[in-house]
Amino acid sequence: MPITSVSEAVAARRSIRMFTEEPVDRALLETVLEKARQAPSGGNVQPWHATVLTGARLERLKQETRAVMMRAPGAEAPEYDIYPPDLPDPWRARRGANGEAMYNALGIPREDKGRRMAAVARNFEFFGAPVGLLVHTPHFMGKPQWADLGMWLQTVMLLLVEAGLGSCAQEAWSVYPQTVKRVGEIPDDHVFFCGLAIGHPDRTAGLNQFPNPRAPLAETIRFLDD
Repeated sequence: MPITSVSEAVAARRSIRMFTEEPVDRALLETVLEKARQAPSGGNVQPWHATVLTGARLERLKQETRAVMMRAPGAEAPEYDIYPPDLPDPWRARRGANGEAMYNALGIPREDKGRRMAAVARNFEFFGAPVGLLVHTPHFMGKPQWADLGMWLQTVMLLLVEAGLGSCAQEAWSVYPQTVKRVGEIPDDHVFFCGLAIGHPDRTAGLNQFPNPRAPLAETIRFLDD
């Protein structure tokens, strides 16, 4: 059923981790990215940059990342921390619950470390998506511009839903910045932020449908009127 409102796109958007083999039409993707240029940014700076990988270049990134992964954990130094060290509750609990819900959807028990590691490794296959988008920005950009990156990325993801596509934002790729920047030809003076898997969602896959509740409004929002 076509998405006809922003509210519907927000409700329908979720992280897609199983895609069909149907390719993504380049003209459709270009239309989405063209529309996303209207995303807001402080001072209209527009600090976002992205590199779109498909075909042989996408496969090369997967292969070279696998080779680095085989060497040893921590083979490359990340350019930023994905999560704060010693993340406290309730944020830690939310993160843990999300992971458990995902593994439950895959039918992987907590004690099956091998299958859990294999599931994590699928991040570096872009979950089988035919398009991998790499988001980056100059090193000198500050926290406000990183917020702008997030607003642009959310705009892209909602437009992808409207276009009948799905996506998964993947900060996991940030643990291999040297490989990503080399294969993606990202300038050395840019920080690589995240990948975005893009494709046609497998709408029958349980992995794309497991419950992923949000915190109650009262837990995150306050209204003050005096």
